[in-house]
Amino acid sequence: MTDHAGHCGGGHGGHADHVAQYRRLFWWMLLLAIPTVAASGMFAMILGYTVPDVLAIRWVPPLLGTVMFVWGGRPFLTGAVSEIRSRAPGMMLLIGLAISVAFVSSWGASLGVLGHQLDFWWELALLIVIMLLGHWIEMRSLAQTSSALDSLAALLPDEAERVEGDSVETVSPAELRVGDVVVVRPGGSVPADGEIVDGAAAVDESMVTGESRPVTRSAGDRVVAGTVATDSGLRVRVTAVGDDTALAGIQRLVTEAQNSSSRAQRLADVAAGWLFWFALGSAVITAIAWGFVGQPDVAVIRVITVLVIACPHALGLAIPLVVSIATERAARGGVLVKDRLALESMRTVDAVLFDKTGTLTTGKPAVAAVAAAVGSDDDVLALAAAAEADSEHPLARAIVAEARRRDLAIPQASGFASSPAVGVSATVDGRAVRVGGPRMLAEAGLIELPESAAWHDDGAIVLHVVADDAVVGALKLTDEVRPESRQAVDALHKLGIRVVMITGDAAPVAESVATGLGIDRVFAGVRPEDKSAKVAELQSEGMKVAMVGDGVNDAPALAQADVGIAIGAGTDVAIASAGVILASSDPRSVLSVIELSKATYRKMKQNLWWAAGYNLISVPLAAGVLAPIGFVMPMSAGALLMSLSTVVVALNAQLLRRLDLRPAGPRRPDSTEGRPTRETATRNAISAN
Repeated sequence: MTDHAGHCGGGHGGHADHVAQYRRLFWWMLLLAIPTVAASGMFAMILGYTVPDVLAIRWVPPLLGTVMFVWGGRPFLTGAVSEIRSRAPGMMLLIGLAISVAFVSSWGASLGVLGHQLDFWWELALLIVIMLLGHWIEMRSLAQTSSALDSLAALLPDEAERVEGDSVETVSPAELRVGDVVVVRPGGSVPADGEIVDGAAAVDESMVTGESRPVTRSAGDRVVAGTVATDSGLRVRVTAVGDDTALAGIQRLVTEAQNSSSRAQRLADVAAGWLFWFALGSAVITAIAWGFVGQPDVAVIRVITVLVIACPHALGLAIPLVVSIATERAARGGVLVKDRLALESMRTVDAVLFDKTGTLTTGKPAVAAVAAAVGSDDDVLALAAAAEADSEHPLARAIVAEARRRDLAIPQASGFASSPAVGVSATVDGRAVRVGGPRMLAEAGLIELPESAAWHDDGAIVLHVVADDAVVGALKLTDEVRPESRQAVDALHKLGIRVVMITGDAAPVAESVATGLGIDRVFAGVRPEDKSAKVAELQSEGMKVAMVGDGVNDAPALAQADVGIAIGAGTDVAIASAGVILASSDPRSVLSVIELSKATYRKMKQNLWWAAGYNLISVPLAAGVLAPIGFVMPMSAGALLMSLSTVVVALNAQLLRRLDLRPAGPRRPDSTEGRPTRETATRNAISAN
C-alpha cells in the first residue's frame, strides 16, 4: 500500500506497536507545541495578546519547532523518502513536503532572511500534532480490527490436563502431541483439536462457526481447540496441535485477508498518486498566479496551504480501514474472508450454485419413512434400532437417533454381528433380527416390500428389517435436507438471484431435493471433475456465479466461479480454492456474505467520495480562488479541516461494526456436523447390492 508505506517503514503491519508509537509521539509533540504556539508572534496577534520581547522567549518557537520537525515529523519524512525511492508519490510525500516548506520558510523568517509573515512555527507545530493525532486514530482503529485474532488466541487455555496412565498431569498446550488424551473439565476450553473418546457435553463452538447455541458432542465427534465444554467433562484424543489446529488456520486466514490487496484498494492507491500530481500542479499554478499579481509572500503561504489541504490522509484511510473492519466483523460471524476480491465481487453475483451434499443437505443419512409389514411403524423402527445399537455406522446412528427422537423404548440386543455390504444381525427379545439391503434379502430368499420401489425411484437408501426369517418392515433413509436451506433459497430469490444446484446424485434424487427447496435449475449426475465445466456454462450465459461447496471435491468449480465459497469448513480452514470460507454449515451464511459485500462497498464508496471530493473542493479554496471577494483559507484551518476529514472517514468506517452477520432464525444444534466420509460411501453400498 503505497500511501502508507512510510509508517515507520513498515506499512500497516504491527498496528499495536504503531498505536503506542503514535500515542507517545502525539503527547510529546502536544507538550512541545503548547509553548511553541504560545510564544509565536503571529498566533499572539491573531488572539490579541502580546509576547514579551525577551530573547529567550523569541527563540522558543524556532528551537522547539526544530525539535518537533526532526522528531515528530520523522515518520512523515521517512515515508516521503520511501515514496520517492519507490517512485510512488502519495500522502507521506505531501505531508513531508508541507512540513519541510514550513520549516525552511519559518527559519528564514526567524533569521530575517524572509518576511515575518512567513513565520510558520505555530502552523508547523499544529500541523505535526494534528497529523500525528490523525495517524494515532487510524492506527488505533486498524489495531482494533485485529481484536478478533486476539480473542481467538485468548480462547486457548493456559494449561492442559494430559492423561498419563492412571494419573493426570498439568502441562502447557504447547507440550501436547498428537495421540495424547486430555481431560476437559466442565466450563473448560479444549486445548487442541481432537476426537472425543469419553463423555458428552454441550460445546460452545461460536468462535469457529458463529453459532450462538452450544452443540452436543459425544464420543467419536471432533472438537476444535478453543471451544468450551459448557456443562460436562470430556476426554479428548489430540489430533492436531499448534499451527495445524483449526484455530491457527482461522487466524492465518484473517491475517491474510487483512493484508491482501483488492480492486478498491488499488483504486485508492492510484487516486492518491494522482492527488499528489494534482496538488503539485495546483501549488505551481498558485505560485505563478500570486506571483503574477505581485504578492510572492502570499504565494508561499498559499502554496503551503495547498500542500497541507491536499494531503490524501483520508483517502489512504478510506479503503483499508473499511476492509479491515469488515474482515473482523466477518470473522466474528463465522465468515472467513480469504480473498478481498471475492468479497467485493459477491455483491454483483446473479446466480448461486450450491453443491447438494453437505451444503443444502446435512451429508448424513436420516430416516425419512418407515413401512411395516407386521405391527406398527414404531415397532419396526424399535426392532431395527435394537439391532443397530452397537454399530458405529452412520446408517445405524440415523436409525437409533430416529427411534430416540420418537421416544421409543429400544430393547436390549445381544450377539451383534456385522457383514460388510450385507447388513447387521442381532438377537432381540429372543428373535433373530437382521437389518440390511437387497443382498441380505437375496441371501435369505426374501422379497422387498411394495413401498420400497417408489423409495428406490427417489434415490433413497432402503433397508429391510427381517425377524425370524420374515420381512417385518422397511426403512427409507435419505440425505437430510437442512431446514435452513429453504430459508436461504427464498431469501436469495427475494434478492433477484437465481439458485442452481449441482450434484453427482441421480436425477430423481436431485429433482426431489430441488422441488422441495424451490431451486431454479439442477445439474444432476455430474462428476466432481466436471463441475467446473458447469460453472463455466453458467458464466457463458452471462451470469456472475458464486459456487458454494465443501472445498474438496468442488475445488476446481470453486476456482472457476467468480466467487468460491467453501461451506461447513470450520475444521478445515486451509481450503486454497475458495475466496470465502463459511465456518458453519448453515447455507443462510451465503446471505451474510452478500450483505457484508454490499455494506463494505457502500462504505468504501462513501469514504472515497468524501476523501476525494473534500480535496477537490478544498484545494482551490486553499489556493485563494476566492481571494477577490476577501476570503483566504488560513493554513491552520487547512490542517484542522484535513484532520477532520480523516476523523469523519474513520468514524464512517466504524459504523460497519453494527453488522450482525450471524444467520437469522432458528439454529440447528448439529449445524456444524459432518461431511460424508469414505466409510459412509462404502456402507451405502448395502442398498445397492
